Amino acid sequence: MTDTRRGRPRTPLLSRETIVAATLQVIGDEGVAAVGMRSVARLLGVDAKSLYNHVDGKDGLLDAVAEQLLGGLVLPAPTGDARHDLHAIAHAFRDRALAHPGAAPLVLTRQLSSLEGLAPVDAVLTVLLAAGADAEEAVHLLRMLLATLIGTLLREVSAAPTFGGDDGERLEALQGAGLTAIATAAPHLAEFDRAAEFEYTVDLAITAVLARIDLRTAR
Repeated sequence: MTDTRRGRPRTPLLSRETIVAATLQVIGDEGVAAVGMRSVARLLGVDAKSLYNHVDGKDGLLDAVAEQLLGGLVLPAPTGDARHDLHAIAHAFRDRALAHPGAAPLVLTRQLSSLEGLAPVDAVLTVLLAAGADAEEAVHLLRMLLATLIGTLLREVSAAPTFGGDDGERLEALQGAGLTAIATAAPHLAEFDRAAEFEYTVDLAITAVLARIDLRTAR
């Protein structure tokens, strides 16, 4: 679009929101590694220096994207049922992290101190404390749950089945190499249902957490 009075391109109105949207487009088109002040500025049709009025370099761009995605996280209202509530928080986090698959690693790995970054942490701690964990134990359990959640989501957005098939030739090669356990499990290793894997992993972690709390409170 041009300015008809002067015949020059019109500079787009810059804001943190437009910069984040452009960064997400770069990520979607080229991946996180392509994000930089120049690549985002080029997409917006502006000088890279003008972005510094809104974000502090490349790290600022990445933090802004992570904060916006986490800011859209709708945390479920607690029900008082710890198992249900932890599952609901995990699924809400998964839905938001996968809203932009290319940007998922940012949501999962950026260390944010903003309210957007702390809200999921507060929600999990609230459930753990209400379930009977003391503050110190709740922090240990929180870290275990977050590590499990982040790990399974990173696998979900980047992993494929361990083996592409369970044909006889491959099984024979595995057995010949002494990898008999892998050969036995090969048909299952060749499958990867992302939603089912997420549910299995999260449920196992929550079961362990609640069992730990029950064990501590029974002493």
